[in-house]
Amino acid sequence: MNTWTRIAGAALTAVALMTAPAVAKEWTTVKLGTEGAFPPWNSTKADGTLEGFEIELADDLCARMEVKCEWVVQAWKGIIPALQAGKFDAIMSGMSATAKREKVIDFSQPYGSTGQTFGVLKDNDLAALPLQGIVFPLASKPEEAEKAIAEILPYFKGKVIGVQASSIAQGFLQKYFANTAEIREYGKTQEHDLDLLSGRVDAIVASMAYVSTAAKDPANEGLVQAGPRFQGGMLGRGSSIGLRKGSDDLKAMFDKAITAAKEDGTIKKLSEKWFGFDVTVY
Repeated sequence: MNTWTRIAGAALTAVALMTAPAVAKEWTTVKLGTEGAFPPWNSTKADGTLEGFEIELADDLCARMEVKCEWVVQAWKGIIPALQAGKFDAIMSGMSATAKREKVIDFSQPYGSTGQTFGVLKDNDLAALPLQGIVFPLASKPEEAEKAIAEILPYFKGKVIGVQASSIAQGFLQKYFANTAEIREYGKTQEHDLDLLSGRVDAIVASMAYVSTAAKDPANEGLVQAGPRFQGGMLGRGSSIGLRKGSDDLKAMFDKAITAAKEDGTIKKLSEKWFGFDVTVY
């Protein structure tokens, strides 16, 4: 065999390898990343074990997928870089699928949505915010949503609003409230709760599920939900499982399991247990 024949053969082999269909990974164990500090979605108990809506839902989804799931606790701010670095295979941590996040990672279909709202102390004048409990969709009814924002905005003049850094609520506040109020960012939601109780911030913004759960904690005496709720649009489609780009096989597995958990009422049952209302996204 001459030199040119060997070179041509090697080139054809390389092309064949590059164009051969990828073999899907056979998943037996899936590592899930979570903050472990965002009740009732996920939280860490005194003994170090995890609990919450997502923890129990993950047990169900993994059983349907016939895989063993292992949890990795990761600070929220670095959770996407940690996924991309391979520290775990998927994020299940109350993360809403947004257009901005979809530029860097993929998402499963959503498994829950409660919208974003305000938490204040009951003796603060913000407790009298109008439009109490009304839900305004930013995507399907943008004019109504922006009208609602304009109505409540004057109440926040000169106020300080606490929010978790890198959260969808933070982006929402920066877009609509930054020219009226001071936006103060925190690493964990519990940190802005403490500053609310001490009077260092006038309000917090987080998911309805988080605010309603935090208000039930005796340590947060005086915390109440106030004003309207906002969802959709820049706030995303709902909490979904985050995946590295190209994880099509794992995404298909989660999507199938989530669909089954919706159809047989598992998500409804678990959400009513942990939130007190159904957060299923249909």
